[in-house]
Amino acid sequence: MVTTTAVEDLATIRDWLRYATSRFTETGLAFGHGTETPLDEAAFLILTALHLPIDQLEPWLNARLTHAERQRLADLIEARISTRKPAPYLVNAAWIKGHRFYVDERVIVPRSYIGELLDDGLSAVVADPDGIESVLDLCTGSGCLAILAALAFPNAAVDAVDISADALEVAKRNVSDYGLGERVTLYRSDLFAALGAKTYDLIISNPPYVTAAAVSSFPPEYKAEPRLAHLGGDDGMDLVRRILADAAVHLNPEGMCVVEIGMGRETLETEYPDVPFLWLDTEQSEGELFALPADALRALRDES
Repeated sequence: MVTTTAVEDLATIRDWLRYATSRFTETGLAFGHGTETPLDEAAFLILTALHLPIDQLEPWLNARLTHAERQRLADLIEARISTRKPAPYLVNAAWIKGHRFYVDERVIVPRSYIGELLDDGLSAVVADPDGIESVLDLCTGSGCLAILAALAFPNAAVDAVDISADALEVAKRNVSDYGLGERVTLYRSDLFAALGAKTYDLIISNPPYVTAAAVSSFPPEYKAEPRLAHLGGDDGMDLVRRILADAAVHLNPEGMCVVEIGMGRETLETEYPDVPFLWLDTEQSEGELFALPADALRALRDES
């Protein structure tokens, strides 16, 4: 527990950063929801709670905190340890490439590598961002990728799909926060089911892709997230197979499909040896995203 003495004695952000890092280390928390270490987790929680720029720690280290601010940090540190909830749930905020999104327990904490690639307009597979006029985001969750796509492709109408009504409520809030209600349309749908004959220039998806065995052994931080947003079947690829089977129907002739699949590369390459997957790397990942053009997906559909 954070004692009254600690609240009184810890005066600066530097003090609280050290204290939180020590507590998070000694209590053996799990990370991975935007941070990877106790220090990064402490910095995220402190900066977000104090409404400071998330990428600027050094200027504020010696800033003294009010008693109310100290108590706020004390409560958050204790909540992180006692509940084992991911830090973004405690402050209702997650970040992708400088963009802040509201999150709570109704959605998975956004951390998709597709978000990194959208920062430069998916330049590896999209030659002309202005030429993208329609985008589909499957399994949108908090709506973060749909919003990033709308920002990256200014001429595009974006459809965002999720099977969870709760997730779509969070996505609706984020779309509204970004003022994109006229460009981003939300659908409750099991993948393509509710889209009829609609077609798109670009389909992006970060679907559930965790294996059943991995989900069953999750630490508490991951168990706090919606199970539906993680579970991809025995080998993790159940929804990915469905996307591969049906995406061609919903892509325009020169369209492109980009999907995040975690550690599923070997499984897909073994099962689909003739499919010309283009593997996209990011600063933090290698071989966890593939891109396929419409013609490759049509060929796959014709073979099946």
